Amino acid sequence: QVQLVESGGGLVQAGGSLRLSCAASGRTFSNYAMGWFRQAPEEEREFVAAISSSGGTTHYADSVKGRFTIDRDNAENTVYLQMTSLKPEDTAVYYCAAADLGSDYLVGYLLSDFSSWGQGTQVTVSS
Repeated sequence: QVQLVESGGGLVQAGGSLRLSCAASGRTFSNYAMGWFRQAPEEEREFVAAISSSGGTTHYADSVKGRFTIDRDNAENTVYLQMTSLKPEDTAVYYCAAADLGSDYLVGYLLSDFSSWGQGTQVTVSS
């Protein structure tokens, strides 16, 4: 499995921006589709965004479409989540995850698609 470490979380005012990073190690990063999920207190973990192993395909939850952008740098073994126009309802622990889908263009969006998870980074948006 691939090991994942998120960073970049913090406290931001509504309307602000944050960029999350997820550094991967242990396996060939470019073989894995990647995803971001989030979990608010007393809520289930939910899908946020995903990107294929090649970076050519992306997919977003409706709640973040147009505000968040996922991208990756396979040379740096890192996936990013650029978050803009943040809202208080975006407050959650954000997790990155890796999925071995055996494809350059497929993305995953179900929890069960992903086999490796990071420890999470807290994002808090104040109103």
